[in-house]
Amino acid sequence: MPIGTRVSPSEPFPDRALGGDGRDPNDQNADPDLLRHAIDLHAAYIYRLALSIVHDRALADDVVQETMIRAWRWAPIAPDGEVPRAWLARVARNAAIGILRRRREELYGSDAIPEKESAVTPARTVEGRAALDQLRGALSALDESDRALIVLREIEGLSYEEIAETMELPLSTVKTRLFRARQQLKRALEAWR
Repeated sequence: MPIGTRVSPSEPFPDRALGGDGRDPNDQNADPDLLRHAIDLHAAYIYRLALSIVHDRALADDVVQETMIRAWRWAPIAPDGEVPRAWLARVARNAAIGILRRRREELYGSDAIPEKESAVTPARTVEGRAALDQLRGALSALDESDRALIVLREIEGLSYEEIAETMELPLSTVKTRLFRARQQLKRALEAWR
């Protein structure tokens, strides 16, 4: 595939995918080791991205599974045998949004994300939970795509260019929307400064 060619996550990649040509699961070209390597390399990243969008561990697991199934069938493979991370992120984002649309139920509260045990005082724990609830509320107030932008940049550490590719947005739009989302978060969290 020529450099710069865009591959749609909804259309099969014609030359090579993790599962062969993407149409026959018994294809002799299918390489389970490629899928295992892609899962080992990207599953935690996809899970964190999915969790930031769906706010539910079980749904995030479903997103990871759906993303890996799509990767098995249709992921473009780079010459070095790697699946492009931006492609996986776009597929995971679309899968998470699709799952949310299919499951229009109330998302879980602050107990959905496990907290690490420490020797912190109970008062500090309560204060930290309140701040975390405030942050979750502020993130929930953002729309899905702005929340995904914040997670990709601030948590996953992607560059603006990688985010633009992942979200299929112009670079200037990514920068503008990130700026506005950060400003909205800043206003929502003023009390905790």
